Amino acid sequence: MTTTAMIAACVMCSSILCSDAYAASQSDRIRIEYVAPANPQHQALYELLKERRVLERFQRLLSFVRLPRTLWLKTAGCDGESNAWYEESDHTVTVCYEYLADVNRNAPRETTAAGVTPQDAITGPVIEVFLHETGHALFNLLKIPVLGREEDAADQIAAYLLLTLGEDTARRTVGGVAYMYHRDAQNAEIKPTSFANVHGLDAQRLYNVLCLAYGSNPKLFADVVEKNYLPQDRADGCEDEFKQVQYAVSTLFKPYIDRKRAQKVRAEIWLRNSAHDR
Repeated sequence: MTTTAMIAACVMCSSILCSDAYAASQSDRIRIEYVAPANPQHQALYELLKERRVLERFQRLLSFVRLPRTLWLKTAGCDGESNAWYEESDHTVTVCYEYLADVNRNAPRETTAAGVTPQDAITGPVIEVFLHETGHALFNLLKIPVLGREEDAADQIAAYLLLTLGEDTARRTVGGVAYMYHRDAQNAEIKPTSFANVHGLDAQRLYNVLCLAYGSNPKLFADVVEKNYLPQDRADGCEDEFKQVQYAVSTLFKPYIDRKRAQKVRAEIWLRNSAHDR
């Protein structure tokens, strides 16, 4: 078989597999579970998450994605480890109570000079971590090709989804995520081995999310550049960076999006006023 014939056969095979996967995919295939914590210190957090129906909100938020099988979103105790991950073997995203407790503990006591409220400093990272790990799940379940580091791609998916939920939600959640990365970057001890991590450095992740935000809406995020949170030389290319992510998402995920359901989801208000959230 010639090289050209082999390529043609591979393309045909891939198209058939894609068609089969698409035909078997359905929207609203996300299930949730609040796993009762073994650590009594997490009991109040567990009850608060259930009371505010946090997982139900994510279930609704992601319901427009057509999946070939069920994806589980869980909160659980992780034996003292502050972490979150996607498990390919059982198609489950798990966010640890330890991680959520850290986010809550690290939030500022009052609104920061950058305008980040204590509530936003909690809400932003919580939404981001679920979307980041769901990004890993989508790459796996939908067989989405990833060029570059998968952790960077998952960051981009999370940021892109945040930025599609309306200006108020985008502004508040990006501010919260930026606060988290800025704080972590200030406290980080950089060693040569830090550069071997599959994740980018916290400072890099901070600038990446600010760049995508500014590139998506320079008017809404104008102060990010005006106050020099994002250097001007990086900001100059952020519109192109956002368009690159937007093009990749629209191209690769298009067959798996229920557009009517997506429009309904985007029309909903995802963040209530902080005074009502308490």
